[in-house]
Amino acid sequence: MPTTVSAIPTTATTADAIEDRASYRALTRPRGARHIEVLDQRALPHAVAKVKIATADVAALAIRNMLVRGAPLIGAVGAYGLALALDRDASDAGLARAHATLDATRPTAVNLRWALDRVRNAVASLPVDARADAAWIEADAIRAEDVAINHAIGVHGLGLLRDLASRRPGPVNVMTHCNAGALATCGFGTATAPLFLAHAEGLPLHVWVSETRPRMQGANLTTWELAQRGIPHTLFVDSASGMLMRRGEVSLVMVGADRVARNGDVCNKIGTYDKALAARDNGVPFHVALPSPTIDWSLDSGSAIPIESRPPSEVLNMTGRSDDGEITTVTLAPAGTRAVNFAFDVTPAELVGSYLTERGYARDAKALADLFPERAHAHA
Repeated sequence: MPTTVSAIPTTATTADAIEDRASYRALTRPRGARHIEVLDQRALPHAVAKVKIATADVAALAIRNMLVRGAPLIGAVGAYGLALALDRDASDAGLARAHATLDATRPTAVNLRWALDRVRNAVASLPVDARADAAWIEADAIRAEDVAINHAIGVHGLGLLRDLASRRPGPVNVMTHCNAGALATCGFGTATAPLFLAHAEGLPLHVWVSETRPRMQGANLTTWELAQRGIPHTLFVDSASGMLMRRGEVSLVMVGADRVARNGDVCNKIGTYDKALAARDNGVPFHVALPSPTIDWSLDSGSAIPIESRPPSEVLNMTGRSDDGEITTVTLAPAGTRAVNFAFDVTPAELVGSYLTERGYARDAKALADLFPERAHAHA
C-alpha cells in the first residue's frame, strides 16, 4: 500500500489552481456576488435544478432539508451562511445567533461545526464593519481548500487503484456506499476522487453502487455522477453487498465519513457498518476516504457521536419518476406502520483497513494522529 505523505495547499490562492473539470458543481459563488448557488440534490437524477441562497435562513433550510448534503459541502454552505448573516448583522449577538442557528441544522457531521467555528474565529476580533467581508474571504478559502484536499485524497487513492490493477486482469471493482462524490463536496468528492482520477487516466474500473436506503443517495446521486463522467457502474440493493464480496466480485470497498473519532471509529451513512463487517469476513480491503476536517479530535470514541434520527416518512415512502415522466411519491407499508430512521451508524476502528487522507494513508488511529500532529496534539 502506498504510504506517501504530502502537504496540501492551505490558501485559497494556491488551492484555486486545482479544479474539478466536471460539467456540474454542487456549490458555486458567482464572481463578486454576495450569494451562492447550489444544486438541489432532492431533484436529482430526474432534474438538474439550481437554487440561489442569499440569506442565512435559506442556507439553514437547505442544510436541514437536505437540499445540500455531504459533510464537506454542508460545512462550506454553513460557512457561506454565516457570511450572509454577517452582511445583515455583524454584531457579537448577530454572530452568535447565526452560528447557533446554522450549527443546529444537522448534528452528526463535524464539518459543519468546524467550518462555522473557523469563520467565527476569523472575524470575532475584527471591527464589526470588517467582519462580513472577512467572512466571505474565509468561506471562499474553505471551499477552495476542500477541492484541494479532495484532489490530494484522489492522488493518494489513485496509487492504490493502480497497484490493484497491476495484480489482476480485468477492471478494479470498487464498492461504494451513499454518495461521497463531488455532489457531497466542493469538487472531486472524497471516496470518488480516486475513481475519477483513475478513470481519467484510462485505468480499467467498475463501480458497484449501493442504493443506500432510505434516501437512495447511491441510486440517485452516485449513479448520476458516474454516468456524467462515463465510469462503468452497476447499482445493487444494500443487502446484496455481502453476497457480492463472497462471490469475489469486489476488489475493495471505499466509503466516505461524516465524523471520525480520535480512536479511529468512523461515523458514516447508515449501512456502512454492515459493509465493513462483510468486508472483514470476506477479506476485502475496507478504506475510508477521510478529509482532515472530518476528524473530531475532541471525541475519544465513536460512542460519543450524536446519531441523527430523521423522519419515519423517509422509510415509509419513496419518490421516483413514473413511466409517463411524472415525479410521484408512493407509500411502501400499511397505514399506521411504525418506522425507525437512523441516518448514520458507527464502524469500529478495528474494521477499518486504512484511512485515506490528503496527507497519505493511515492504517490505525495512531498513524492518523501522526499524519496530523498539529491537530491531534492540540486536543490531547
